[in-house]
Amino acid sequence: MVEAAFLTAAIEHGVGTLNLSAHFQLDKPWTVLFGPSGAGKSTILRILAGLTVPSKGSVTLNHRVLLQTNAGICISPGKRGIGFVTQQPALFPHMSVRRNIAFGLQDLDRTGRGQRVDEMLKLFRIEELSERMPVRLSGGERQRVALARALAPEPSLLLLDEPFSGLDAVLKESILAELTAWLKIRSLPALYVSHDIAEAYQTGAEVIVVENGRTEAQGPVQEILASRREHLLRQLGATTLPTPAPAPDESQTSPPPRR
Repeated sequence: MVEAAFLTAAIEHGVGTLNLSAHFQLDKPWTVLFGPSGAGKSTILRILAGLTVPSKGSVTLNHRVLLQTNAGICISPGKRGIGFVTQQPALFPHMSVRRNIAFGLQDLDRTGRGQRVDEMLKLFRIEELSERMPVRLSGGERQRVALARALAPEPSLLLLDEPFSGLDAVLKESILAELTAWLKIRSLPALYVSHDIAEAYQTGAEVIVVENGRTEAQGPVQEILASRREHLLRQLGATTLPTPAPAPDESQTSPPPRR
């Protein structure tokens, strides 16, 4: 059965010496945007989020046009319904952890906001940090708060630009497993940037390979990375590949259109 794409993107953009030409669709709940540093992965996420306007392109999410340069359409970042977490978390320095997480929950009443914040604090294991100010947090703690803040409004799409780089390996693995389970329950899809070949294999995700600003291949990790193994290993400096995770079963289909 052919799965319907919930996001389509066609992007052309010049960034310094990089000429970005990205054309892809998303129809799986967890997709890894994979490639070496400098390939254009972060720029693609910034364009999807509305933080960068490309020279030419279009982006549609759940049948809603977010970007259409030839028609002068460019929805502002705050109105796209997209959560975005970068490598460097940008928390509001004058707000506590709890208030940072609650920032995007104006549509909920006071009780609903409190419950959602508590849920996020528990998910990312930061309950004891709830009243701390960002200046008193470690890098890993700030990153977890940024993840919680992005997820709290339950966006239509979550963009993750290597957000676990500040976490130790054990905590990273645990949070990644809990995060993917939480997203699956809520039918909330994610596009996850990585240049870690082991990470891509371990998630068993759909993979989009980006090289020199171009989307070169897309499909199940077992097929896409196996067929390009030697080329990717040379670029990434890796020596071995881990055992691939099982391919998602039929219950892990594309998420339904969100409200």
